[in-house]
Amino acid sequence: MLRTYLIGLAMGAADVVPGVSGGTIAFISGIYQRLLDAIRAFDPRALQLLAREGVAAFWRRIDGSFLLVLLAGIVTSVLLFARLITVALANYPTCVWAFFFGLVVASSWFLARQVRWRAVTCLLFLAGLAIALMIGELRPTQLETQPVIIFGSGALAICAMILPGISGSFILLLLGMYSTVLQALHEFDLGFIAIFVAGCGVGLLSFSHVLGYLLSRFHNQTLALLTGFLAGSLSMIWPWQQVISSYVKDDGRTVALQTQNVLPADYAVLTQQEPYTMAALALAVMAVLLVLGLEKLAAQPG
Repeated sequence: MLRTYLIGLAMGAADVVPGVSGGTIAFISGIYQRLLDAIRAFDPRALQLLAREGVAAFWRRIDGSFLLVLLAGIVTSVLLFARLITVALANYPTCVWAFFFGLVVASSWFLARQVRWRAVTCLLFLAGLAIALMIGELRPTQLETQPVIIFGSGALAICAMILPGISGSFILLLLGMYSTVLQALHEFDLGFIAIFVAGCGVGLLSFSHVLGYLLSRFHNQTLALLTGFLAGSLSMIWPWQQVISSYVKDDGRTVALQTQNVLPADYAVLTQQEPYTMAALALAVMAVLLVLGLEKLAAQPG
């Protein structure tokens, strides 16, 4: 169970960062199908089993111990790293994004190796790539923090979070809810968190059945599409970005509205900031090694 907890920690850390998906971590660590099966086990038959045979039978059906340990890792990671990652992004953005860029590059390669490439899967890969690139071009909006908006944001974000290649945090960023959710976590706003988690629960239970069906009936095609999503997300997390336009939020913070990917040398000239090129490259390599380590971890029993 320690392995499951550590994977949960990695998933939670990934889900905090726009452009990186916890679903990707679940996939490369070998628990993705088990996670989907456990989530999908929450159905009317499970409730009937609970009423008829008791908690123990219900717990076995939903793989409760696995879910509990994984969730504990995710929650621990989000609470511990949400502020840390936010501070790191504010002070060393190129280094942080370089690490996650390397993570996504290696994860894309891992996912691509699972696909049996044919003409149809190549077309689906290109479709996923195009969709991810188009998502990256969308401009963030700002939604009011009404209960229904909080609930809907959680439901939508969690669907992205369990998809390898699509970041739930990036969806929150597009909705203008990313910083609001992080702030609620920092301040431990229980009302906000309860509504958001409820939305996540409804979205997760609903979408897991759709995704499970696609993977069982169209496994190869679905993986090709997800590989395209993952590869396309690289444009969103390129470490060296020049801000083209921005806006000021109600709390006085300035948020980037439109950015442009540039080379490290151009970044230094255009932004008058240190590109940290060597450190960024080193962190990207470390991320690749981390993925290789997760692959080896997935091969271990338990």
